Amino acid sequence: MTTGRRILICDDDEAVRSSLGFLLSRNDYVPAYASQPESLIRHAGSEEFDLVMLDMNFSASTTGEEGLALLQQLKKVKPLLPVILITAWGSVELAVKGIKLGAADFIIKPWNNTQLLKILETSISLSLENVKSKRIVMTRDKDEFGSIIGNDPKLLEILEIVKKVAPTHAPVLITGESGTGKELIASAIHEYSTRKRKPFVKVNLGGIPSGLFESEMFGYRKGAFTDAKRDHEGRFEKANNGTIFLDEIGDLDQPSQVKLLRVLQDQTFERLGSTESITVDVRIVSATNHDLYSQVLKGTFREDLLYRINLIHVEIPPLRERKGDIPALAGYFTLSAADTYAVKPKDLSQSAVEWLGDQRWPGNVRELKNIIERTLLLSRGDKIMPDDFILAKKSGHIKTPSTYMAHSTLEDMERDMIIKTLDACGRNIARSAEKLGISRATLYRKMEKHGIQPDSDE
Repeated sequence: MTTGRRILICDDDEAVRSSLGFLLSRNDYVPAYASQPESLIRHAGSEEFDLVMLDMNFSASTTGEEGLALLQQLKKVKPLLPVILITAWGSVELAVKGIKLGAADFIIKPWNNTQLLKILETSISLSLENVKSKRIVMTRDKDEFGSIIGNDPKLLEILEIVKKVAPTHAPVLITGESGTGKELIASAIHEYSTRKRKPFVKVNLGGIPSGLFESEMFGYRKGAFTDAKRDHEGRFEKANNGTIFLDEIGDLDQPSQVKLLRVLQDQTFERLGSTESITVDVRIVSATNHDLYSQVLKGTFREDLLYRINLIHVEIPPLRERKGDIPALAGYFTLSAADTYAVKPKDLSQSAVEWLGDQRWPGNVRELKNIIERTLLLSRGDKIMPDDFILAKKSGHIKTPSTYMAHSTLEDMERDMIIKTLDACGRNIARSAEKLGISRATLYRKMEKHGIQPDSDE
């Protein structure tokens, strides 16, 4: 952390000002104080600060509207100055409004000191990056991001964002269609962070039933329930000092969203069956193929949770929007598959590469990888031709038995298709989902709907 950063604390409560000032001084910040709205605007207009901490309420008011009005005034005076809002848990909705008006983040009273310091450091770091470089220079060193293939400008822009935000504590939300490589970007954020030698814990939230959410995420004590034969460490504990990747976060139900939000706020929780609080230091990276803003409007996703995970948003383009990367991806997957399956590598003919470029790839990079692997295993010549891809593509489709026509509903057809695919893939969830062209989370939901029990999670 750079020392000597000046922070203006604006709160009418002397105890809050003193407490925050003491904490900041001990961590090499230089605090300044404003007890009333007028002094805040005067200080901000005449002095230079690196960040402002702004209470949402002054005097007898508890509506938070004063804080929002002050925020807007402050942004007119110093539009690039990061502002952290101070609020109570009950007025988190107001803090979310504040973020829409330009606040960098918010903290909730009573705050967790460690979490508060991380928020300050992250907000100042990101603000400095924005001042230094308004324009992203789209370049890529030869040895960077070895597992992420391509040089499309959209991809390079994403990688520049990764390099910029990875060293901070900023929570990152990665969005994009299924198969675009969201997990690869999450892994890259971890690898380029100061936490790279610490755990990178991946959690498929769509695959965790609601009733098991707390025990899986927060752990449990021996005897907490019938099958709790010993203490169990949850995912957050396993990720301590590292990064937790919350995949399929858009599939999380409302009760679980509330539990997750409380943990993300101060990174403190209790194991199931215990009253002892556990505090962890975890970087949050989330991903989804859903439009969370639409889900917020529908009332199926909490707006305050969205803003807590979405300080930095990375949107990964579908493969059809970066077709220039297909030749490089195809070559990489061909060599990788030959090594994985211990077969002789084959060259791709120019016509085969052109054929790949003409496809729409609704399953994106994952679908491209799948068909190249299948083609390499099934083709007979020394060089892969377009016909090899066409035959391999057909072989990957599950034939619909004529007996399906006798079923009375599409529900029955869907259930039979899932069962047959699971059996064909040895009950492997990941491979079955890929073969069906859906995400694992979707497959889990459909299995639960049809009463199909998984025998394997891999």
